[in-house]
Amino acid sequence: MAKAALKAGGRFKSAVCDAQVMVIKAPAGEFELGCGGQAMIGPAETASGGTPDPALAGGTLMGKRYVNEDESLELLCTKGGAGTLTLDGTALDVKQAKQLPSSD
Repeated sequence: MAKAALKAGGRFKSAVCDAQVMVIKAPAGEFELGCGGQAMIGPAETASGGTPDPALAGGTLMGKRYVNEDESLELLCTKGGAGTLTLDGTALDVKQAKQLPSSD
């Protein structure tokens, strides 16, 4: 996938591992979504095989949400894999749960 506009509801899969994601929230503009050092592909495309780049093999966890630094992009991991998710080459972080107010 070359740089493209991302939109909510879009689904992508890794070309080098089992990871699959769904876009929950996306920023305006064109970006390259990657996993394991390779660009992610559409759900109907066939993966070329290969292995994740060792520097980007931190893994993705099913059910976790991944965000960029300013949280303008949010992805939901629908299938875990060995690769690290990236946006334009920058690794995404697991979204932290928000602190709920106390119920005193």
